[in-house]
Amino acid sequence: MTNHVIKASNLVKVYPKGLRALDDISMAVYKKEVLVIMGPSGSGKSTLIRTFNGLEAFNSGKLEVVGIPLDSAYNERNVREIRKRVGMVFQQFNLFPHLSILENITLAPIQVQKCKRIEAEEDAIHLLEQMGIAQQAMKYPSQLSGGEQQRVAIARSLALKPDLLLFDEPTSALDPERVHEVLDVMRTLAGNGMTMVVVTHEISFAKEVADRVLFMDSGKVIETSTPDTFFSNARHQRSRKFLNQIEK
Repeated sequence: MTNHVIKASNLVKVYPKGLRALDDISMAVYKKEVLVIMGPSGSGKSTLIRTFNGLEAFNSGKLEVVGIPLDSAYNERNVREIRKRVGMVFQQFNLFPHLSILENITLAPIQVQKCKRIEAEEDAIHLLEQMGIAQQAMKYPSQLSGGEQQRVAIARSLALKPDLLLFDEPTSALDPERVHEVLDVMRTLAGNGMTMVVVTHEISFAKEVADRVLFMDSGKVIETSTPDTFFSNARHQRSRKFLNQIEK
């Protein structure tokens, strides 16, 4: 593979009390690839994915996202440029409760990209149709289920026409019966060639959709492999122990 969308070299992130959340991380994500990041709680998964759009600064190392460099100096202009081209979907939906669903989706295109309102609204309705919730456009977040709100959050990220989508445990706050609604949307995005980095414990999704699985523990990348290899014949003992625990 060529054409990396993310390239990290020797990233180190140390929290004030000395915890090394990222310990010499080097990795890459390639165009149209789906990379799933797995690992136990506290392994550094969320810290790593949050560095990719500047939500977490790091102490040393180099990072390039959609061709834009970041380093420990934390260049705010570069962070802003990255965020215009990288969408992120969080565990919590982070929708504005006082705005309608349509307004939540059109806010960034209108304010950041200076799109005309009518064009932004047409795009938003099209995205909501793709999510299967166009009928909810004029409602408010509190009137939607968790699965519907997360699909709105995905539509909001797509409204900026990103080169890359980041998902930080997007189903962990959902009722079990709503999880499939969000995973189905993510499967469709992957099938359409969207470059995605996904932090998740959803094994079935990782097996079906991921091109590669990256396993982390204690701030380190323990191994990176195809889903077939990782789930059937993980190379590292720590990986096998983790899989045994979550598959019970």
